Amino acid sequence: MRVIAGTARSMPLRTLKGMDIRPTTDKTKETLFNVIQFRIPGCRFLDLYSGTGAIGIEALSRGASEAYLVEKDRRAQALIADNLAYTKMDSRAKLMKGDVLQILPRLEGGKPFDVIFMDPPFDRGLEKDTLVYLAKSSLPAEGSVIIAETSPETDFSYLDELGYRVLKHKVYRGSSHIFLERKG
Repeated sequence: MRVIAGTARSMPLRTLKGMDIRPTTDKTKETLFNVIQFRIPGCRFLDLYSGTGAIGIEALSRGASEAYLVEKDRRAQALIADNLAYTKMDSRAKLMKGDVLQILPRLEGGKPFDVIFMDPPFDRGLEKDTLVYLAKSSLPAEGSVIIAETSPETDFSYLDELGYRVLKHKVYRGSSHIFLERKG
């Protein structure tokens, strides 16, 4: 696993074997950032369920002004801190340690985020819980994009009633990305 583009291009990132972390493959990460490439320079990026921190670090490497990375697992938190320090992205990143649904209310009242990415453990319904929260939150900026990395089988039939519009839905071999914005 490595940083694909930007100032930290080709730098390897550490991961932990045997954990429930599923690092996004380089090819999938490249496709993701090709879709959002024009939104990244200067943006505020929120990386939920961060795992290794690879997505937030990629955003910083590509020019995001700052990134907040939220992770509950203590071993993953240490890994993210190491990866941020190694890539020299730690000065523009904030690692938030704790459960995503407990951290999100603590972020309210600050500047909104331009890009919100989430990669929760698959098939536990956490993406729905997070999207329910974000639907009424001040955290997404007007016109921001919310991206969920999920299993290809994840049901998103509830999105319209929560007030989301699907911008794009990309399905890969073992995962998918759904790109959303709030209506109105």
